[in-house]
Amino acid sequence: MAGALVAGARHRGLCHQSLEREHSRAKTDRLDTELLMRAFLGWLRGEKRHCSMAAIPTLEEEDARRRTASGGPCSASRRGSSTANRIKAILARFGVRSFRLSLRQAADRLESIRTAEGTPLPDNTHAELYRFLERLKLVRAQIRAIEQERLRRLAAAPAAANGPHAMVRLLARIIGSVETADMLVNEMLSRKLRDRRAVVRYAGLTGSPDESGKRRREKGLARAGNARVRRGMVQLAWRFLLFQKDSDLARSFQARTTDGRKTTRKTMIVALAPKLLIARWRFVTAGEVPGGVIVRAP
Repeated sequence: MAGALVAGARHRGLCHQSLEREHSRAKTDRLDTELLMRAFLGWLRGEKRHCSMAAIPTLEEEDARRRTASGGPCSASRRGSSTANRIKAILARFGVRSFRLSLRQAADRLESIRTAEGTPLPDNTHAELYRFLERLKLVRAQIRAIEQERLRRLAAAPAAANGPHAMVRLLARIIGSVETADMLVNEMLSRKLRDRRAVVRYAGLTGSPDESGKRRREKGLARAGNARVRRGMVQLAWRFLLFQKDSDLARSFQARTTDGRKTTRKTMIVALAPKLLIARWRFVTAGEVPGGVIVRAP
C-alpha cells in the first residue's frame, strides 16, 4: 500500500513538472513577435552575434537566375536526355539500335524504320515516337534560344572591371562551359561569401557525419544548400577531367582512382566538386589561377 502511494505521488509530481514545462515553453504569435522584436532591437544596437540578416536579392539578380534555372546543366530532362533515352528504349524493344536522334529530319525518317523482323513499326508506337521526337525538338530549340540570348547579353554588356558579367567573362576564360560559368555567377559567386567554408556550405557540398561516441561515419553530402549549384558542380567535375587533364586537381583525382573501380571514381568526383568550386571562387575574387589549369587569353 505504501509503495502504491509513493508511486502515485511520483506520477503526480511528473505530471505537474510536464505541465510546468509546457506552460514555460508556450508558443503563441504574441510571444514570437516579442522575440523577433528583441532580436531586431539587438541588431540595431550593433550586437553582431545577436542575429544575422539575410541578403535579399534585387529584381535584376532574381531575374538573372531565371535564365540559368530554365536551361541550366543541372537537369537531364531540361537537356532532353530523358526524352531521348525513352525513344531509344522504345526502339530497342523492336530491335532498332542505329536510329540517329541528332538528325533534323528524324521524325520524317520514322516511316523507313524496320523492326528486327523487317516489318514497319506498329501504329501506336509510331505515333508515340513522333510525339517524343516533337517534344525533343522543342526542348532543344528552347535551349538554343537560351544559349544565344546568354551570349548576346554578354556581348552587349559593358566591359566593366567588376560585376556579374565581368565574372562570367573571367570564368569563361577557363576552358569548359560558358553556361556553367553563368550559372555559378548568378547563383552564388556574385554573393559576398566570407570564406571558402561558406562557399562550400552554400552549395551543399559539405559532409554529414554521423557520430555516436567513438563511432563516426560519413553519410554523404548534406544536401542543405543550393541544389542547382551542387548538381552543376558534380557535372562540371566530370567535364573538368576531360578539358583540364594536366591540372593539379585532375592529377590528384587520377592518382586516387588508380584501382579503376566505379565506386571509387564516384566517391572521388564528389570530393573533387567542392575543391573545384573553391578554386573558381578564388579565381573570380582574388585572381588566383588553379595550378595547371589552362586559361584562355582575355
